[in-house]
Amino acid sequence: MAATAAVGALALTGCVASNPGGTEADGATTSSAFLTIPREDMGTFSKNFNPFSPNAAPMTGQSIYESMLVYNPAGGDTVPWLATDWEAGTDGKSLTFNLRPGVKFSDGTELTSEDVKLSVELQKELLGGYDYLKSIKTPDKTTVEFTFKKAFAPALYELGQQVIVPAHIWSKFDKPGNEENPTPVGTGPYTEIANFQAQSFELQKNPYYWQPEKQKLGGIRMLAFAGNDGANLAAISGDVDWTQTYMPDIQTTYVDKDPEHRHYWFPTTGSEINWQLNTTKEEFSDVRVRKALSMAVDREQAVKVGMSDYTVPADCTGLSGNYDKWRDASVVEKCDWTKRDLEGAKKLLDEAGYKENAQGQRTTPDGKPFTFDISVGSSSTDWLSVANIIAQNLQDVGIKATVDSPDWAAVTAAYETGEFDTGIVWTANAPTPYQYYLNLMGSENVKPVGKQTFDNYHRFSDKKSDDLLNKFVATGDEGEQKQVINDLQSLYSELAPVVPLFPGPEWGAYTTENFVGWPTEENPYATLSNRAPTTVLVLTNLEPAK
Repeated sequence: MAATAAVGALALTGCVASNPGGTEADGATTSSAFLTIPREDMGTFSKNFNPFSPNAAPMTGQSIYESMLVYNPAGGDTVPWLATDWEAGTDGKSLTFNLRPGVKFSDGTELTSEDVKLSVELQKELLGGYDYLKSIKTPDKTTVEFTFKKAFAPALYELGQQVIVPAHIWSKFDKPGNEENPTPVGTGPYTEIANFQAQSFELQKNPYYWQPEKQKLGGIRMLAFAGNDGANLAAISGDVDWTQTYMPDIQTTYVDKDPEHRHYWFPTTGSEINWQLNTTKEEFSDVRVRKALSMAVDREQAVKVGMSDYTVPADCTGLSGNYDKWRDASVVEKCDWTKRDLEGAKKLLDEAGYKENAQGQRTTPDGKPFTFDISVGSSSTDWLSVANIIAQNLQDVGIKATVDSPDWAAVTAAYETGEFDTGIVWTANAPTPYQYYLNLMGSENVKPVGKQTFDNYHRFSDKKSDDLLNKFVATGDEGEQKQVINDLQSLYSELAPVVPLFPGPEWGAYTTENFVGWPTEENPYATLSNRAPTTVLVLTNLEPAK
């Protein structure tokens, strides 16, 4: 099936990577070749370029719409983008951005502070967040002043990385949340939709881009695949330039076929992969059960077999990868529930009333079989392997778990409404662990079952956590922030809101056959993700190979 899907998508588009060539009159090198990228998690594309939609087409928030700044977790630096600079109030209750002059949208209209204001207001209205905002003022076309209800240290990165849409278009939509926006207008480098089909589409150059000297690609070509296998086959066959898929034994299967041109880099940049347990269900509301399930998991096996040894097991702080510098060694030393301990797991289950019956199967306190699903999208072969390992591990303590693997759209929809048992879930990269703990222990994003949320799928919160999170955002002092994160780590270890598995590698592989200028471990100006805020940094650094 995977091979058929790959061949079908390529035949549909005729998209074997072409040789670059051509020069512009001013001597700047250009290319007729399109940068070709597969998406393994989308069997088909829909012409939805709404950046506020969870179902937006690829590159919507990476190439079409841009933000005022870009945080680069690989290098730990912050890159000014649509804003040239910014200034925080001394009391931490305000933030002013100065927009870059001369920036235009792809229809030729000027970027102004009103566009930023509306974009933030739409984000708050459609997706929530920004509860700390008190007012947004636009004293002139290039200045945006945000005032907060309270000091809020993470605001720089939240507001700064908000994608900006044109107010003259989006203010006219009656239902912006439902708008598919098939002909998008943005400030990004490649905005023009062409040759749109169910399994492929192209993005061509923005004719008004503010960095024309950095538009060195002929354009971007996206390909749809219903799973890792098809996307990987396209990469192995040399039909794509840049892939972000899990590939087992990538050195042998991909790099060694053309070691001169093919490369990969898998930095762990702070995104923790967790097994989330729906705490609205009685069995998972008991911390003893959560810790017991965690103790049953063989993380060494999950990392070695499921993740091809590309990462490392997590500990009970939940912090690893790019967050390693925040970890409290004293908490790590006391970790017990993130190490495999079958006897300890059995003891906790017994204490919680989940006893073994005569057949050796665990039952709930009311005598029913203790069984549940582990939900993972069918396209993620790596996480499916991890889920199957967890299910096998649980048999050793008398628990039957079934791996449920529809497509990711169905899995995510169930996560968002809280209508699932358990699932393997990613966390977003951020400059500090604040966002990680907010989304896992804070009450801000907790919604009742049936009501949509885009964070805290497991619906867990804790009053002490809220107090600490509020304390963190109220100070800009790094020492005070470090102490708060230490306290949050200790509380996380006590409460086990989720089961941390491993830091998520940022998959990324590429070939220099057609394009050069890629980020590397030696030059980490971005990650190799083609679906992250740093993607635009890559798109504006690549150029045709000589």
